[in-house]
Formats: sequence, structure tokens, C-alpha cells
Amino acid sequence: MGEIIALVKDQIQAKAYLAMPKQETAPGVLVFHAWWGLNEFARQFADRVSHEGFIALAPDYYGGEIASSIDQAKTLKSKYDRVYIYALAKQALQDLTAIETVQPKEVAVIGFSLGCGPALELARSKPDAVRAVVLFYGTGGGKFDSARADFLGHFVEGDQWGAHARKVSALEGRLLKSKGKMEFHTYPHTKHWFFESDRLDAYNKEAAEEVWGLTRRFLKKELS
Repeated sequence: MGEIIALVKDQIQAKAYLAMPKQETAPGVLVFHAWWGLNEFARQFADRVSHEGFIALAPDYYGGEIASSIDQAKTLKSKYDRVYIYALAKQALQDLTAIETVQPKEVAVIGFSLGCGPALELARSKPDAVRAVVLFYGTGGGKFDSARADFLGHFVEGDQWGAHARKVSALEGRLLKSKGKMEFHTYPHTKHWFFESDRLDAYNKEAAEEVWGLTRRFLKKELS
């Protein structure tokens, strides 16, 4: 089990969930939640990452609010702009790498849907600090010429929630200009949020297990 900690600097006054592994020193992983908020699934995922031997930090950009329905999630998302979320992401990265037991100081970032935006932003704007990026059914814009991270993407075939084939293809094209490697997977017969076990309308156990296997091997390879 992890703990809630404060992220406070200048205009950033937020909280995050910190999950520590058993070993004294470990690589760091940032987890960016979907538009539901820092809910039980997001915290449990951070715990799951820590059990694999990583120090996991999941910032809460909704100020403790959690949505249980799509309408509630839309409302929450509308209250927090991209500028604030990206600033919070950079503060979370700074706080994670400042933890004495985080070794090495290059970290991985994982984004779920909405959380893919800040994950990609850090890869682009903090190339010396981000070693690996994992995307769960989400994309983003911008140029990645300076990015050094390797990328692993998990996407939905025929996604109706933004990360459709054209956007995935466009992101692939931009990432080809980065200095890292890229591995994208598309899962047939799945829905957006298929990895999240609390989304009963979308969860796909078989695909989720495959994704987790790929993700844990990727993290261990990149951060070993």
C-alpha cells in the first residue's frame, strides 16, 4: 500500500499517490490517470508497478475529485486546463527524481487516455529525464525531435474516444523523428479503457493480461 503525499510549489498545490517497493533503491515511474481521477484503479496500478520493483508516483490533477460516469468525467476534465496539468506533471517529475532512493534519475512515464497528454509532454520537454513512455489508448500532438525515450503504445482497434487509427498513425510519424525506439500494438475486439478492471463495460481480461506482460517487460528492460 502506498501513501498520499503533497506536491507544492508556486501555483502547484496538489497531491499524489506514492508507492514504494521493498528494495532500498529503485527506478522511478510516473503514472498519469485517465479522466476518472486518481481512483482506486489508478492507485492499485501504482501499487502493481511498485511490486515489480519501481518507485511509482501518481499525481492527482483533479484535486481529489473522482468520476464514476462519463458525464461526471467530462465535467471534471472541463475544470482543469492543459497548462495546469502539464505544470503539475513537471512538478511531479521533479519531486520523483528528487527522492534520494530513485536510481537512476531517468524515469518512465505511463499515461492512461487523458494521461497520455502529460506523459508525452514530459518526453518532449524533459528528454534528459524521461527514459521510457507507455501509452494506454491515448495520443498527443507536438514535435518529438528532441525526445530520447523509447515508446510502447497500446491502442484500440476502431477507438471511438479520440485515439483512432489516424491519430495513432500521425503520432507514429512524429515519433519517428525522435531519438528513441517505438513499439505500438493495436488490440482487436477491445474498447477504450479495456485495461481498467473497474470499467465493467470495457474491461477485457485477456487483452489486459497481454498488455501488462508487455508493459512490465518493457519497464524492466528500459530501467534496468
